[in-house]
Amino acid sequence: MPQISAITLDLDDTLWPIEPVIRNAEQRLWAWLTEHYPEIPKRWTGERLLQIRIDLVDQYPDKSHDFRFLRKKALEHVAIDSGYDEHVVEPAFAVFDTARNDVTLFPEVEAELQRLATSCTLVAITNGNADLSRIGIDHFFDDIVTSVDVGVPKPDPKIFSESLRRSDLHAGSTLHVGDHPEIDVRGALNAGLQA
Repeated sequence: MPQISAITLDLDDTLWPIEPVIRNAEQRLWAWLTEHYPEIPKRWTGERLLQIRIDLVDQYPDKSHDFRFLRKKALEHVAIDSGYDEHVVEPAFAVFDTARNDVTLFPEVEAELQRLATSCTLVAITNGNADLSRIGIDHFFDDIVTSVDVGVPKPDPKIFSESLRRSDLHAGSTLHVGDHPEIDVRGALNAGLQA
């Protein structure tokens, strides 16, 4: 393996488990809606809201990678359907987003990020919408590149190429680390990175 001078890292399910985070964020959102906008949980369930987000992908295919957009549009739909207006969306999403960034890192992650940050460039590449500053690990990273920034999700090579361009990295000396064999590994390899 050639000398590695940079590492690009996936976030969800690589640095922390995402399923309990999303489950908790959904629960906090529904508790908040029950308290502040009770007609929504009377008429809707989390499963039906998920189906709206899935349907929105067909309606907005160019936004299929933008989970923030899809969640907000789904919230707008259920708010209006329940007799409220679109002003529900931002505070409701803020509740979800706060909980979405309340993650528990895998045990060795913080120490390893600290060690790696002293010896190479670290760039986060994600299809998600984690906020590294709210999580408290942004100081380890030189950049974060999201699918929303680039307009395409992993495994599209463009997101990996953009991370290289923005940080002036070379594909052959950059290693991508992620949890998914297709989205992370195959995508990075197709862009010329090691994985």
